[in-house]
Amino acid sequence: MEALLPVLQQHSGLSVLACAVAFRCVHYMLRNLPVPDEVQQDAFRFWKWRNLSVSLVHSLVTGVWAVTCLVQEPMMRQDIFSYYTPASYLLVCVSSGYFVQDACDIILTGHAKGSWEFLIHHFLVLCSFLYTLFMQHYVAGATIALLVEVNSVTLHMRLMLKLAGAQFSPFYNFNKLLNVFTYVSFRLSAQFFLTWYIMHNYSWLDHAGYFMVTMIIMNVMILIYFYRLLRADFFPRRKTSSAVQNGTHSSSATPRFLNE
Repeated sequence: MEALLPVLQQHSGLSVLACAVAFRCVHYMLRNLPVPDEVQQDAFRFWKWRNLSVSLVHSLVTGVWAVTCLVQEPMMRQDIFSYYTPASYLLVCVSSGYFVQDACDIILTGHAKGSWEFLIHHFLVLCSFLYTLFMQHYVAGATIALLVEVNSVTLHMRLMLKLAGAQFSPFYNFNKLLNVFTYVSFRLSAQFFLTWYIMHNYSWLDHAGYFMVTMIIMNVMILIYFYRLLRADFFPRRKTSSAVQNGTHSSSATPRFLNE
């Protein structure tokens, strides 16, 4: 890993593109897996299932990877600006490649309009991660930010269960509780820790203003999504729940149904 670091640092852009191609290959390999019948009946659901399958692989890999990096190197939690390890640098490369691939998949398949929130999120993350890779600063901060991928595992599972029409199953009920727990313990806590760190060390951090603005925008987005998540899973509107249960929801409402 030590020998690989100089190569990654000298060719950061190519490394990200290579990781993007790797995730595209994962996308094609996952096509061989079976898909629920309900998913196959709707074009949007079919695309979303394939898209979420790749996202789930990314979250499983990078979530465990980020936790491992931070457990093995506690110093990364104390100095998010300059301290990092080869494994954490490679982690940011891999994750950046995924976000490039996912943004391209959304845009090139014609789903940009219905997925604009994800594109804004990907744009903000990529700008920060690419700065991290090229400037070799905030690598530890990016690693901490990737703790959110632990929560993304349950988020992706939640949406895939809804796609398959299993939102009333015992597993969905278990997953929605686990989802709230990981949302608070990994997503919200990681975001708020980074926000606090930047505020506390604002005077000496490079480009602190940019990262503070980015964090504020991201914090607003995740709080809004958390509200929508709680409302949809624990305080559902009777009309929406009835329509979904009876299978009477229209295909035009599918994107909103999945985003809740």
